[in-house]
Amino acid sequence: MSLARRPRPWPDRDSAPWWEAVRRHELLLQRCGGCGVPRFPARAICNRCRSRESAWVPAMGTGRVYSWIVNHQVFLPGMADEVPFAVLMVRLDDADDVFMYGNLVAAGVDDLVPGLPVEAVFVDATGDDGKGFTLVQWRPL
Repeated sequence: MSLARRPRPWPDRDSAPWWEAVRRHELLLQRCGGCGVPRFPARAICNRCRSRESAWVPAMGTGRVYSWIVNHQVFLPGMADEVPFAVLMVRLDDADDVFMYGNLVAAGVDDLVPGLPVEAVFVDATGDDGKGFTLVQWRPL
């Protein structure tokens, strides 16, 4: 499938800085200004200390597969040629309780095992409307 036909991210108030960094091929985490705990996805208030202060810090971009699903259903006609595909839940090396999601690339679903080391890769695309966007996906190390 052409990435141009793929559903795109819709940044909101909290996630817009993250999507801007992804567009620059940078992986960031939000770090609480009160207790220092990294968090993802971005949010206005820390779950641990309730602080509203935060900063964006670089992430290593590596982690281990914690879980995954293999999608066999064609939910979107434009993605029919990608089925089956895996969506990973990756535990980041930056923090034990921070997870990111994304598609598996450069490997098949049969290669997946719990704890598989992976790294983030950035995939640039241009939509049918000519606007660009970038997705974070994961490939085995």
